[in-house]
Order: sequence, then C-alpha cells, then structure tokens
Amino acid sequence: MIYFDTTQAGSARHASGLNRVSTRLRAEGGTAFTPIAWPTWSRTVEPKDWFLTTELFSEAERPGLSRWMRRRPCRFAAVFHDAIPLRYPDITWPRSVARHPGYMSLLAEFDRVLAVSEASRRDLLGFWRWQGLRPRAEVTVIALGADGVAGARVAPPDSAPGPRFLSVGILEPRKNQAFLLEVAERLWRERVVFALHLVGRVNPAFGRPVLRRIRDLQARFPGLLEYHGAADDATLTALHRRARATLFATRAEGCGLPVLESLWQGVPCLCSDLPVLRENAGGGGCRALPLDQPDAWAAAIRELAGSESAWCELAGQIPGRRLPRWSETAATLVAACDELHGGRVAT
Repeated sequence: MIYFDTTQAGSARHASGLNRVSTRLRAEGGTAFTPIAWPTWSRTVEPKDWFLTTELFSEAERPGLSRWMRRRPCRFAAVFHDAIPLRYPDITWPRSVARHPGYMSLLAEFDRVLAVSEASRRDLLGFWRWQGLRPRAEVTVIALGADGVAGARVAPPDSAPGPRFLSVGILEPRKNQAFLLEVAERLWRERVVFALHLVGRVNPAFGRPVLRRIRDLQARFPGLLEYHGAADDATLTALHRRARATLFATRAEGCGLPVLESLWQGVPCLCSDLPVLRENAGGGGCRALPLDQPDAWAAAIRELAGSESAWCELAGQIPGRRLPRWSETAATLVAACDELHGGRVAT
C-alpha cells in the first residue's frame, strides 16, 4: 500500500504549485495511492507499506512526527521541491523560513527522495553536507507533468495571435512582476503595441506593493494591462489560447511549472535564465533572458510583439518537443517505491 499524504492539500484554498502537484498526482495515481492525513498515519501503516509525501512539514506542525519516523513503521518517500525559503528568507513567508531547515533535515531519514529538478537535487544534497547529515537514500530527479491546466496537448496556431502576453504566478517579489511592469511601462511609453495579462493571487505579506503598481499602470495605460487574480483552470486555459507568449521573469524556482504548462498549450515562453529553468527551457520554444536586465527583456518583448517571424521561430520549436505528463510522474513514483520494496506494491 502506498499512503499518499494529503494533510495540507486536502484543505487547501489556493491553487499553488504545491497543491497542483498533489492534486495531479492523486488524480493520475488512481488506486495506487491511498490518501491519508496526519495523525492518521501512525494508526494505519504497516512495515510493508509506503508513506509518500509531496508536502512541506515540520515537527511543530505535526507533533510526534519525528518520533514516529524513528520507529520506522513503514517505508518513506518524498518529492522535494526547493530550498527557496533558505535562499531568499527576506521575501519568503516567516513560517516557511522557520519550517524549512527542519523539513530538509527530516528528508535525510526518508528511504527515497525525488527532486523536481537537478538544481533542487543539488540544493538538498548541499544542505545535508552543510548539516553533516548522512542520508539514507540517494536523491534522484523526477519530471513533473506539463499537462496541469489543459487536457490534450495544443499545437501552436498557424499564425501569431495578437500581441498579448501572459504572466502566471502569485504576486510577490520572487515572481518578479514588479520588474515586468517596469519593462512594460518603458515599452508602452515607446509606443510599442501589446497587452499584458497577469494571473495570480496576492501574497498578503509581500504582494500588495505589486498590486498597487498594477492599479497605477492600469489608470495610466487603459486597456493595456489586465489583472485576473486567482483565475481557475478554464480561465487560465482561455488566456493561454489568446497569448502570443508567456513571460516568466521569476528570481527562483524549484521546477518552473508555468514554463512547461505554457509549452503544453502551444505558447512560447520568455523566461529568466536560471539553471533550474534551463532544464526545461533548453529544449526549444523558450528564450532564456538575463535575470533583472530590463534592456534584454524589453528587446525580446518588442521583437515578439512586432515580428511574426520571431514568433514563428519560437513557436515552431514546440511541436517537436517531448513534454512529460502527470501520468508518467505518478508511474515513476509508484515504480520508485516498487524498486526499493523488491516486488510489486500492493494497491
């Protein structure tokens, strides 16, 4: 039996990247995964079972967890996302910053850890070395699915859509919408014709200055900037279908699902030139741009907004790319547990 941790995701109110991972894996894993929430684990599992989590956790949030794990009541597997709270504590939720060192230390006790990117894998191994920990398991990389928003994969249209750009992500400093707005204002002042659509809820601790900036630019450039808030998947799909390209100027990611989901929808992407994003952007359909370099971003947006051939070059690279599906991610997780178990996992 593989027990799938739903302690947080089962009651989540926001469609975050972490919740998308949990939701899509549960859907694609089907009967291979049995949902379970703390503290039911300690009353349910047997030595032959697996406990699989994609969530973030700590002893403070789940009292008794460390003691229960030390008893080795079952096998443990986890999906590791990123070390962002340790790398960017000044712009991360204080609760996440406080939780993350203990969480990453506990992962060293797991039997199997699968990182969502090679960059995240390196961060986790580096943290363990820094802490002097000797992990039980080798950390491998797992590919997350690109089909998180739309069902069937979409091919790019025959010609470029209107000059509309889409940026998806919670409004906060890490996602860097303030930088995009700076670039957009510069181009609008230069009379470059395009519209920018932003999707994402507001981070209540850090996002309000970005929202004020949006409102200011909407007043000064009517009709050129639209903010859709926390849009549902149907709205997000419709926005992708009308976009010429997506913009992902993020400062740090564990994987960068918006890049994969953009490509799945047949939409080229301009993204930050981060090692983690290169893992997915390097296959085509994307252009990686220097982080926080307004000249480079302005030039790329200006070119895509005004050049059909520039769009065709990027869009033409998308259909030939192989993109991972969530069903494959779920199957990889099941196989990872099966491999260590030495036989078929009971379902």
